[in-house]
Amino acid sequence: MKIAQVSPLWERVPPPAYGGIELVVGHITDELVRRGHEVTLFASGDSETLARLESVHPRALRSDPNVRESGIYEMLQLSRVYEQAAEFNIIHSHMGCAALPFCNLVKTPTVHTLHGVLTPENRKLFSYHWQQPYISISDAQREPGLNYIRTVYNGIDPEDYPFNPHPQNPTYLAFLGRLSPEKGPQHAIAIARATGWRLKMAGKLDTVDRQFYERELAPLIDGKQIEYLGEVNHSEKVELLANAAATLFPISWREPFGLVMIESMAVGTPVLGIGLGSVPEVIAHGTTGFVCQSYEEMATLIPAALEMNRQTCRDRVISDFSVSTMVDGYEATYQQLLEGHLSTINGHLLDPRVSA
Repeated sequence: MKIAQVSPLWERVPPPAYGGIELVVGHITDELVRRGHEVTLFASGDSETLARLESVHPRALRSDPNVRESGIYEMLQLSRVYEQAAEFNIIHSHMGCAALPFCNLVKTPTVHTLHGVLTPENRKLFSYHWQQPYISISDAQREPGLNYIRTVYNGIDPEDYPFNPHPQNPTYLAFLGRLSPEKGPQHAIAIARATGWRLKMAGKLDTVDRQFYERELAPLIDGKQIEYLGEVNHSEKVELLANAAATLFPISWREPFGLVMIESMAVGTPVLGIGLGSVPEVIAHGTTGFVCQSYEEMATLIPAALEMNRQTCRDRVISDFSVSTMVDGYEATYQQLLEGHLSTINGHLLDPRVSA
């Protein structure tokens, strides 16, 4: 197949540090190339890929202080994608709602992986284009009214996450994620302080969350019991997770997927997560971690998590959340769409509300 992969421009593909969407796009793109497909990646110019790279800007927008209107570059990218639509069998957008106005203007089908959640504003545009084919990254992410044709879980390459059978001594808990209220770093700190555990935290701090950080987190980060390591790169992230006794995932929102859970399990570290969004689909309760209903329950289950088999945690990622499994799902989706598209061209109208 000739496939266009369309990535957000905010981070490069793959990201040097934080950037879950771009990490997933990089894995999908390179694996499709390895399987013999002809792939074009539309992404920032500093991206690294096995595919043919097309870009409207030489570097990730987040790293360019001269960029003032990021939406302009997004529109430039999508203009370039859809000007070349006839050259592709499938266009695969990871841009949320941004690509929707272009899709019905060309014959080449577009499939949209939704990496985020619907908001009151973007729901208006999604609802207008409800017949477009959508892929959810968890069943919990789905909301009524859109033409979801498949759920494809995000995947990682286990080889990028070396297994560690034993946590570091002295032991500690890990937190990895944006330092924002919905990701729950404040709850991770509270759990560590209540139980006496050391906590090592890492993650991106956005400008919008700076006040939250200064008010609720910074006064409690003492560099001893509570450490903040900054926005770590891949090797530092792996080291943080692999040496931890357990990883805390104390979210307070409907997380669409949560890559940190499978990254932690891949290195052998069990995860304690709040049972919102995708968490019950990712964590095998009682086997690779615990799906908790409160932060108090999360604290009480830490000792039980330490007794879990770390190899079992890794095995779950290999079987259910690998790049190979993920791309199997996407290949099947592309084939489904191509068969449906060709049937429509031959005069057989398909009901777009039928889900697979």
